[in-house]
Amino acid sequence: MEIVVIVSLVLGVLLLNRPVTLLAQRLYNRHQFKRFIVRETFYHSVVSRHLNYYNRLGLDEQRKFLFRTYLFQHSKTFRYIEVEQSAEMPILVSAVAVQLTFGLEKFKLNYFDDIFILRDDYHYGFYSRPFMGHVDQTGIYLSWDNFMKGISNQTPNCNVGLHEMAHALAYVNFITQTEEDKHFKKEFPNFSKVARPIFTSMQQGGAKNLLGDYAATNYHEFWAVAVEIFFESPVQFRHELPELYEAMATVLNQDPLSFIGGSTTIIRRPQPASKRADTSNL
Repeated sequence: MEIVVIVSLVLGVLLLNRPVTLLAQRLYNRHQFKRFIVRETFYHSVVSRHLNYYNRLGLDEQRKFLFRTYLFQHSKTFRYIEVEQSAEMPILVSAVAVQLTFGLEKFKLNYFDDIFILRDDYHYGFYSRPFMGHVDQTGIYLSWDNFMKGISNQTPNCNVGLHEMAHALAYVNFITQTEEDKHFKKEFPNFSKVARPIFTSMQQGGAKNLLGDYAATNYHEFWAVAVEIFFESPVQFRHELPELYEAMATVLNQDPLSFIGGSTTIIRRPQPASKRADTSNL
């Protein structure tokens, strides 16, 4: 009899866990949304000055983008190393993370509690070459000088923010498996069916393409570089590597070229237009 009661309790907890979790998440989002609204104008002023991606979104999607940016920022502790802190820094870093994950359900990269912002290039571990950024079990690291160059188009096809967030996205889905996005994990093997042969031809056969030599370092770098080019040079990417471009658009569930003419970035699960943001889907 005791076993039956215990089993029943366990099953009850399992059955109720998801509804309770979803309810708690919706209540949390509603509370945070009220706080976000007060800051929305400031967030818009910061992001719109620096991200062309954001400026091409429709009004409803811009609000969704900014709210996700707010939620991402407030889920992290930003640590500043030899660089003067400003209010724009965490907003812009968070916005770049949201840009990458805007088509996905999971966007907080929640394994990473800490994001470290350094002044410029730095040395890491036993490597002799300087780093612009990296991701490891302790956090996400970004050099602010290179980050700003990337989002201001001073370094074509080199966006350290997108690059490191791409590493972080893979990290939480495949290494720690702490924030697995169902769509991303389902489609990544299909992405790799297209990407792996291109990577192998670059690494072993010396093939050249717009991804550049650094993408041939290893498959992790291939992924991160491909993300950069996907957002930075989508027209050229689709022209030179059309199958890889389509595979990237599918795995990230968005297409940067689709909103050049004003249409939505999301290619699956489009959000209905409304006057009020639906915080349950943010």
